[in-house]
This record gives sequence, structure tokens and C-alpha cells, in this order.
Amino acid sequence: MKIALIGATGNIGTKVLNEALQRRHQVTGIVRNADKLEARAGLTAQQCDLADEKNLAGLIKGHNAVVVSVRHDLNDVRHVYSACKASGVKRVLVVGGAASLEVAPGVMLIDTPGFPEQIKVQATPAVEALKHIRTEKDLEWSFVSPSIMITPGERTGKFRIGGDQLLKDEKGDSKISQEDFAVAIIDEVEKPKHIRKRFTVGY
Repeated sequence: MKIALIGATGNIGTKVLNEALQRRHQVTGIVRNADKLEARAGLTAQQCDLADEKNLAGLIKGHNAVVVSVRHDLNDVRHVYSACKASGVKRVLVVGGAASLEVAPGVMLIDTPGFPEQIKVQATPAVEALKHIRTEKDLEWSFVSPSIMITPGERTGKFRIGGDQLLKDEKGDSKISQEDFAVAIIDEVEKPKHIRKRFTVGY
């Protein structure tokens, strides 16, 4: 498949890139600074600002899917949606945070007592991004949220997939490795199971 990966140099983006290339997909890495992407077989590096929708649409055109892994407090992903529509690419998967996951019916993690104020700065725009993408009717979108703890670790290929509710393991911990999170993302790109839905990944 041909995958356009926006944010290929980020913490999650690098793991998604590795996973996609490992599976022999052709990846166009779209970043602010193309010099940060090392030359690799199967990878084409492209430099673009998300706000430049015309240029972005040209880079996206002809791909099977677009994966967006950027900080929502620094980027307006609505530009990507407009570029996708202009390019004719309908399949887009957006990486968000865990803050919008429900810990109880109708209660998001971000609204629970003790949620760190400093994290809200990054989390709130991601929550709004989920609300907006749910209004998109023309794109075959998916929005993927990790567990609370997502750190570099092992690629096990063994994890659970959930919907809008926060996943916890038998010890009550909510966690996933960045590597396994990337596995779940590329799994969804290859075999879509969450069209116009949010899903989450955890152990």
C-alpha cells in the first residue's frame, strides 16, 4: 500500500514509519523538516506545512491512506481533512490522546478530579479534534487513542482493542508500548475495522 504519514519524525510517527516499512509498504513521510528523515528503502521524504492545503493535497494524492500523528495543540488537523478531500484520498487515520476516553459512562478522563492541568494544554485540542472528526461525512476516518501510559518498549503484537472506554490491565494499569500502538495503527490501515469510529489500544 501507499501510505502518507504526516508527522513521521515524532515519537509515535517514527514507530508507525518503522512498522509500515517493515511490512513493505511505500511510505511518504510528510514533515516540517525533511532533513530529519533518514533515507530508507520504501520511504519518500516530503517537506510541507499542514496549513499549505494545496501543497499537502498534491503530496497526499494517489495514496491509499493518510496517517496523521502530530501534536494537536500545535497543529490544526482540519487542514489535513481539506487536503484529503481535494486529493481524492478518503481514508485517514488520526492519532489522538487518551484524555477523551471514558472512565465511566459519559465521563472523559480529562474531566476527572486530579487530571494534571499542564497536560490539559495538549489534551484539550485533541479532545476537540475528536469532536470535529465525528462530524466528517466525506472521509473514511478513524481516530485512535492510546492508553494513559504510552512509552518506548517492546513490540509484542499482543494487545487489546477497545472503543470509547479506557482500557486497563489486570493490575489496573492503562498502558501500551509505542511499538505495539504502531502495530495496531498499521493493522487498521491494512484491514479497516473502525471506519468513522474511534478506537483505543491497550494491554
